[in-house]
Amino acid sequence: MSTASPARTLPSAVSGRDGDSAYLAAIGERVRVIRARRGMSRRVLARDSGVSERYLASLESGCGNVSILLLKQIAQAIDVPVEQLARSGPEASTEVALLTQWLSRLSAAEIRRASDTLHRAFGAATQQRKHRIALIGLRGAGKTTLGTRLAAKRRVPFIELDREIEQAAGASLAELFLLYGLPAYRRHERRALESLLLRDEAMVIATGGSIVSEPETFDLLLSTCRVVWLKAKPEEHMARVVAQGDQRPMAGSTEGMEDLKRILAGRELLYRKADAIVDTSGKSIAQSLRLLEQVTAAVTVAGSSKRAG
Repeated sequence: MSTASPARTLPSAVSGRDGDSAYLAAIGERVRVIRARRGMSRRVLARDSGVSERYLASLESGCGNVSILLLKQIAQAIDVPVEQLARSGPEASTEVALLTQWLSRLSAAEIRRASDTLHRAFGAATQQRKHRIALIGLRGAGKTTLGTRLAAKRRVPFIELDREIEQAAGASLAELFLLYGLPAYRRHERRALESLLLRDEAMVIATGGSIVSEPETFDLLLSTCRVVWLKAKPEEHMARVVAQGDQRPMAGSTEGMEDLKRILAGRELLYRKADAIVDTSGKSIAQSLRLLEQVTAAVTVAGSSKRAG
């Protein structure tokens, strides 16, 4: 019996070379897309992960390490998803595993319906969600400018989540990233949001542009706040940020506009999960504010998006 297993797996490995190539290519593409959503350059990811830029380039091009394929073979042999072996946390309960398998068989439309049902059953109370407005979008969309004005009109506090993170961490965002990297920022971001929600009061929140890239934190935001995506054309995002004297979007890159477009493309489907969309392109602050007031007054608790502008 000890020799049966190698004899059985070798033909599979040989005949599955095309499938293995596709698998590695899919992993590489997934890494590239997630990196773009989080606004990370390959250089930053290499620094934070301790993996060389050369290896990351190889991975993203579909030439990952063969050990990934070995892990896949082991997972197939014991009949579990490879993600179950690769997870860093504790073993998921049987109920969670079965629920995950069940959800994987649903269509995109069915998953949205299931999500709405869960939000209604276990999310924040309707009245609480109704009184919290969260603004999402890339830097330069107008989250701070419009958020402060909307909060003043509603006579509620305006809160920038990044400032809450800095206060809790006792360091600027730049220092937080430099000293501890993206994982630390994500932890502080989640804790800062949870702390705000404990206040149980009406407010307008301006979030960081990459909050949509952290599924659990973004789901928490969607289930507890009325979320509005402030959208603008890439050229306007860039012009507004530069006008503020902030050149961070172009830091370390000679192709800042292309980077910005890739980030926006990578996050667009996530941003569209918002309850409403306000397009600020080509509009004055007053025009954009009127649109924002309209959608925050009309957006439904069920989460069906209404687009303004």
